[in-house]
Amino acid sequence: MKKTLALVLVLAGLALAGGVSLNGAGATFPYPLYAKYFSVYHKLTGVRVNYQSIGSGGGIRQLFAQTVHFGASDAPLTDEKIAEFEQKFGTQVIHVPTALGAVVPSYNLPGVTQPLNFSGPVLADIFLGKIKKWNDPALAELNPGVRLPALPITVVHRSDGSGTTYIWTEYLAKVSPEWKERVGAGKSVAWPTGLGGKGNEGVAGLVRQVPGAIGYTELVYAVQNKIPYGAVQNRSGKFVLADLASVRAAAALEDFPADTRVSLTDTPAPDGYPIASFTWILVFRDLDKDKAVKSRAEAEALARLLDWILHDGQQYNEALHYAALPEVAVKASEANLATLRYRGEPLLGAE
Repeated sequence: MKKTLALVLVLAGLALAGGVSLNGAGATFPYPLYAKYFSVYHKLTGVRVNYQSIGSGGGIRQLFAQTVHFGASDAPLTDEKIAEFEQKFGTQVIHVPTALGAVVPSYNLPGVTQPLNFSGPVLADIFLGKIKKWNDPALAELNPGVRLPALPITVVHRSDGSGTTYIWTEYLAKVSPEWKERVGAGKSVAWPTGLGGKGNEGVAGLVRQVPGAIGYTELVYAVQNKIPYGAVQNRSGKFVLADLASVRAAAALEDFPADTRVSLTDTPAPDGYPIASFTWILVFRDLDKDKAVKSRAEAEALARLLDWILHDGQQYNEALHYAALPEVAVKASEANLATLRYRGEPLLGAE
C-alpha cells in the first residue's frame, strides 16, 4: 500500500508553505466526481484545484497551450497526437485513468414510464435522422407491449468538442457501417440532424425541456436530472441498463495496455454495458516543460494529487455512479506516475 497519510502530511506542509493552487480543464463527463475529489482534497491538504468543465477538446487544447497543470479527456490522445506532443515539448504525455463511466441514451417521452430498449443500429439510425418518430416499427419491435407515441424525435447532441461525443460516436461507428462511413467517430463530428447543447449539462437540459427529445449524457447527469434513460443491446444480444455492475463488467480486461489507452465500447462481455469508458487526466511526464508549472512545489502537489485520486480518491466514485478503477488500471498507472519528473528528478517516493 502507498503511505498515503505520509504523502498527505508532506503535501499539507507544501500547501501551507507555498499556497499551492493547481489549474485543470477538460471533460464534463467526470465533472461531478472531480468536484467531489477536489473539495475533499482541499480540506485534507490545503491544495486548491481549480477545474474548468469545458469539454475534452478544450482540455486538450489548454494542455497543449501550457495554460493548465492538467487536461482531462474521455477520449485518449491518438498516436498522431502523442507524436505531435513529443515533438513539440520534448517529453511524453501521461494518461492517468480516474474512473469508469457510462454514456446513456436519455430521452423525454411523456406517458412512457418503463426504460426503453435500444440497439446500436437503431440508435445510429435515430442520430442519422432516418428514424423520425417514436412509434417507428424499428423501435416498436425492440419494445413489445410499450405504447410508443407518434411523437417526432428531436435529436440532441453536443455542440462542443467532447469526450462524451467521442465515446458515443465510436460506439455507433462500431455497430453501424452507415454511421462509420457518413459520420465516423470523434470529439466533434458533422451531425446529420439535431440540436446542440454545450456540455453534458447542456444536453441534459435540452432533453428535459423538449418532449420527444433524445440525447446522450454521462449516467450521473441523467440520474441527477431525473431523466429516463434506456437499456442498450450489447454484442451478446442482452439489453443492459447502465449501472456500476455492467460498467465494471465492460472493463474486466485480461490485457491492459501500459499507457492505459483502451476502448471499452461494444464490449464482448456478456453482462457488460456497451457504451462504457474510462476517463483520463493528462499531464506532462517532465512537468518542468509545462509552462503552467511554476515550481517544484506545484509539480509535487500535482503528482501527489494524482496518486491520491488513484488510491484514496476511488472511495468517492460509486456514490456518484462512476465505477472505481480495476486493479490492472491502478497498477499500470502507478508505474506511469513513478516516471513523473521535475528537472530530471522523480516526484513520488518509493512504496
